[in-house]
Amino acid sequence: MHSALFLIEFGAIILGLGLLGRFAGRLRFSPIPLYLLAGLAFGEGGLLPLGASEEFVAIGAEIGVILLLLMLGLEYTASDLVSNLKTQYPAGLVDFTLNAVPGAVAALLLGWGPVAAVVLAGVTWISSSGVIAKVMGDLGRLGNRETPVILSILVLEDLAMAVYLPIVTALLAGVSLAAGSITLAIALSVAGAVLFVALRYGRVISRFVSSDDPEKLLLVVLGLTLLVAGIAQQLQVSAAVGAFLVGIALSGEVAEGAHTLLSPLRDLFAAVFFVFFGLHTDPASIPPVILPALALAVVTACTKIATGYWAAKRAGVGVKGRWRAGGTLVARGEFSIVIAGLAVTAGIEPALGPLATAYVLILVVIGPLTARYTEPLATRLTGRGRPAGTAPAVGQAPDQVTDGSDRDPVTEPDAATDREVLSDRNAADRA
Repeated sequence: MHSALFLIEFGAIILGLGLLGRFAGRLRFSPIPLYLLAGLAFGEGGLLPLGASEEFVAIGAEIGVILLLLMLGLEYTASDLVSNLKTQYPAGLVDFTLNAVPGAVAALLLGWGPVAAVVLAGVTWISSSGVIAKVMGDLGRLGNRETPVILSILVLEDLAMAVYLPIVTALLAGVSLAAGSITLAIALSVAGAVLFVALRYGRVISRFVSSDDPEKLLLVVLGLTLLVAGIAQQLQVSAAVGAFLVGIALSGEVAEGAHTLLSPLRDLFAAVFFVFFGLHTDPASIPPVILPALALAVVTACTKIATGYWAAKRAGVGVKGRWRAGGTLVARGEFSIVIAGLAVTAGIEPALGPLATAYVLILVVIGPLTARYTEPLATRLTGRGRPAGTAPAVGQAPDQVTDGSDRDPVTEPDAATDREVLSDRNAADRA
């Protein structure tokens, strides 16, 4: 009976997601907000709470985030990653300053104390890699010139979590400085080791994984990704970082084949992740904290847009691409909920959990909207795209991207062509 109920519940979830996705597609709109609202309607305190499929949905949500970051990593080489990190680390500092400070200030103004301030700073600082990766794919922007800037900021944030999470855990547990330092050292060592292996032995890993049989390739790539992600998380490093670095390590035909095979799985489990987020949000906990959450969301949405704009401008991206970069970074998600969950478990501040949930829910719904509409709205208000006389970015031909769209001319027709051209270019780079 339990098995039958599970199949009914999970089948209804998948069918509902498919119908919502179809509806969003007709409107040319990202389905993420609809997935979240569906989870909110049928989760804790919703219209029809689910029971039999809850545990499986939770596991599927974790796999969804891992696959989103793996697929993002497959789009870039290890040398691309290192180059972007070297050039974009100032953007990481600006990102931290503009987006962590508002959270810390808000906690202090609410009288929650310094530890809660550190926690809320993390909640407002970190963008959602999972949501942003999905949005960029939905909007066909993987080939845009601002995408490496967005990716660099996300990677810097995820790597920063390897430092931040052990510190927060130590603060919440009240452990000694020595114990906290050991945890931090382990986390940094693991992240560094995985990155070193990806850079130094990427070709060896690709040869080991390579197979002409799609079934074997799928099993090996998926198994390797889950294994590395699990080990990374066990050692206090983000599972998302581990999955991303696996994607970076794979190159050439292996990356191409893995991308094709894993795309349907990514779409399935990514949708489950967004539903899971909504399922675990009690609608009754939101109204009491909606006003401070909304105010904090507005402030930090603006600071994220400013962060992306500044970083893209520094990278030589045109005006339209700068606005797109800023709007894409607005969404918060999985990391923010994890951070708030740590504080709630430790009993630091009872209101922190509902406020963080409301804040993330607001921005995870608004994020796909800002990703799509920030650039056209800013262009309409300012009345310009790329300023006349602006020099093209390094390596860009003078006749390219004269409209400020920051896309390669050959990638303009549609999203599918974007991915094909990007894949061809990456295959040549990795060869």
